[in-house]
Amino acid sequence: MSPQDEQDEPEADGLRKIIHVDMDAFYASVEQRDDPSLRGLPVAVGGSSGRGVVAAASYEARKFGVRSAMPSARAVRLCPDLVFRKPRFEVYREVSQQIRAIFLDYTPHVEPLSLDEAYLDVTADLKGIGSATRIAQEIRRRIKAETQLTASAGVSYNKFLAKLASDQNKPDGLCVIRPGEGTAFVAALPVRRFHGVGPRGAEKMARLGIETGADLAARDLAFLRANFGSFAEYLFRAARGVDLRQVRADRPRKSVGGERTFFENIKDAATLRETMDHIVDVVWERIERAQARGRTVTMKLRYADFQTLTRARSLHHFVADKAEFSAIGHALLEDMLPLPQPIRLMGLTLSALEQHDEGTKAAKNGQLSLL
Repeated sequence: MSPQDEQDEPEADGLRKIIHVDMDAFYASVEQRDDPSLRGLPVAVGGSSGRGVVAAASYEARKFGVRSAMPSARAVRLCPDLVFRKPRFEVYREVSQQIRAIFLDYTPHVEPLSLDEAYLDVTADLKGIGSATRIAQEIRRRIKAETQLTASAGVSYNKFLAKLASDQNKPDGLCVIRPGEGTAFVAALPVRRFHGVGPRGAEKMARLGIETGADLAARDLAFLRANFGSFAEYLFRAARGVDLRQVRADRPRKSVGGERTFFENIKDAATLRETMDHIVDVVWERIERAQARGRTVTMKLRYADFQTLTRARSLHHFVADKAEFSAIGHALLEDMLPLPQPIRLMGLTLSALEQHDEGTKAAKNGQLSLL
């Protein structure tokens, strides 16, 4: 889900106690747990072929610059000793269910974002503990004891701040942002830490003299709209630590998809087509895991100037297979070529999902970020 979409969600009432729990290098950590010979080694989960994509990387691999959604060929160039393991999604789902059961011991208000992270609203916790910090500590302790995996957690009074906090002391860390501390916390952060601000966005902000949350907060909404379009409202609120979204348990997802932000803007048609192939590979794997069926394929492009365009094609039938999904994605791209300017982001989404089967329940993991 994009920051712009999130702004349309219902608002929370009053001050909340929110925890964001994020497993540490989840897929790779499960592989290292189950195969002790991998511990301490740089590990990537994904395909090792020339067309393969990294789904997850261990912290040892991240030291070399290996990241999720990176083409496997590039990952190997960065880390020649990288060890690849094929994804075992049935195992990851099983562990995720163990972790979800722990969450539900403390609150029914659990909003999963993916298999490895979730928001919890513990304003009125089931055990009567009263302290969100203590609950986060208990949850992390139990996850480690019951799964032999580590999790990082952020505790704050809204979702935006809790998510920032969970990333603050990774891996195996805890960070608490108390009421009254959010504005100062955000002010000190580099803007690249804000959800939705990729490397190129941070570079553009730097050219405008914006490098920290404080710099961003010093710009008025008119300035942000002139330079960032519809992204401005999100940036304006985020710079002030403001987020009124509710934690929504088991909310229905309307799409399954993914997007990739590039380290360098691209415009060349051949590179764009190759990038579309990689996104199709990753997103279709996501669709299969979710057992989702949908009728609408949407492509998203974000230009270097942050203008975002979408193009969609709807069918009278469900998209039959990966080949049809790929063909539609490529057709949407071809209709846009040649591009008037380079792009910094490309995304592809399947929507108009079937709403009455178990696949839709699995699809609630929703949008996959390929940042």
